[in-house]
Amino acid sequence: MSLSSNSPDFPGAIGALLQAFPEQGIVSTDPHELFAYAQSSYSQTPGTWLPHTVVVHVRSTEDVVKVVDISRKHLVPIVPYSGGTSLEGNLSAPRSGSICVDLSAMNKILAINESDADVVCQAGVTWNDLNETLRERGIHLFFPLDPGRDATIGGMISTGCSGTNAVKYGTARGEWILNATVVLPSGEVIKTRQRARKSSAGFDLTKLFIGAEGTLGIVTEATLRLAPLLPTRVAAVQFPDVRRATNAVCDVLNQGAAMQCVEIIDELGIKALNKFGASNKAWPEKVTLFFKFQGEEDVIRNNSNLVARVMAQHEASDYRLAENEEEGELIWQDRRNALFAGLALLPGCKGWITDVCVPVSKLPDLIHAAKKDFEELGLVAPIAGHIGDGNFHALVLYRDETELALVREAVSRINRKAIELEGTCTGEHGVGTGKREYLLSELGQGTVSLMRMIKQTIDPHNLFNPGKVS
Repeated sequence: MSLSSNSPDFPGAIGALLQAFPEQGIVSTDPHELFAYAQSSYSQTPGTWLPHTVVVHVRSTEDVVKVVDISRKHLVPIVPYSGGTSLEGNLSAPRSGSICVDLSAMNKILAINESDADVVCQAGVTWNDLNETLRERGIHLFFPLDPGRDATIGGMISTGCSGTNAVKYGTARGEWILNATVVLPSGEVIKTRQRARKSSAGFDLTKLFIGAEGTLGIVTEATLRLAPLLPTRVAAVQFPDVRRATNAVCDVLNQGAAMQCVEIIDELGIKALNKFGASNKAWPEKVTLFFKFQGEEDVIRNNSNLVARVMAQHEASDYRLAENEEEGELIWQDRRNALFAGLALLPGCKGWITDVCVPVSKLPDLIHAAKKDFEELGLVAPIAGHIGDGNFHALVLYRDETELALVREAVSRINRKAIELEGTCTGEHGVGTGKREYLLSELGQGTVSLMRMIKQTIDPHNLFNPGKVS
């Protein structure tokens, strides 16, 4: 069959892949795999993802280069996959079809430089496995970025992730990614910088790939900064409403309290935890803040006392510091289980997770608007989030297509309200296909045009994860 010079040649690409990777199971056209690798466990754009044409299970940077060279020769789009925990349609194939590059088997920790507090690892390593390995080896360091469990380093870099620890440790866009090894659309392999803690040598190319979602290059390895692993204690406190809770958090942050995490669960989320949570604790059904403090006992006590005083000034009740780390872990279990408890509120339902983020002082206005929309549309939506960053997640529940249409409307309203309040439609989950329509209103035409110019320059054939981000 003759093909236009600008058309993807899938038969030719698959043949070349089978020749380059003759081992059984490396190249797959099994329909189950083609669908499975085009979505994630948490995909929330039902019916919109498309299957890949072929999946290649790579094992090294050299394997990725081979796939990229075949992709470029046959003009076939290429979509990277590692942990499969993304939410915004980041993994779906374009309508033309694609090669999926599965990096999940690239899960080796290549070097631990304990004295320098850094680690070199492949893109398929999960952050929780990395931290568990450090613990097992008796190394009192950890990687502090903590998105959903089993998120991989490659995916975390590509979506610009963060998590509950962002109040103290920031996000992937901070200095935690010292360098990245990246395969470009040309097939060239680059390392964005050396391993030193800081460098002013030229452009910061590492950050170019953070949040790019594989549209500019495929991250195969990275050097990560580690932080000291300190004793931790958890506290919790209740408030009459979100506004007073948020004002209290703004106040205590500005007074210099040293906190690792500040999390919020609304009264509906607490109701869900009381019914379906993992702990045996019965929480007052009020807006609840969860804190984590780090350090030696006197440091934790001093910070906890400051937080308790400030909370009381904002009409908080029942402030309590856990007696020890074991009790704190039991309390924190409920924060971790808020998603699954929320899903149990409506038997047989599914959930759509929002990811808006605004300046912290504007969070009450956003949550108030969101709750008003949920009530107007007749939706059930418990809220949890990272209040110290102004980032919250509403778990909007639905059982059928009619309710899903209402959910889409509510999510659209929330995203646009966040942008109106000088915030973002995506605090930590990335853009993918799910948030792409909001970029112009959030960033402006000039910024989006520059992003597209960079994409066109690096990937002139638009083969790397096309249709995502910009």
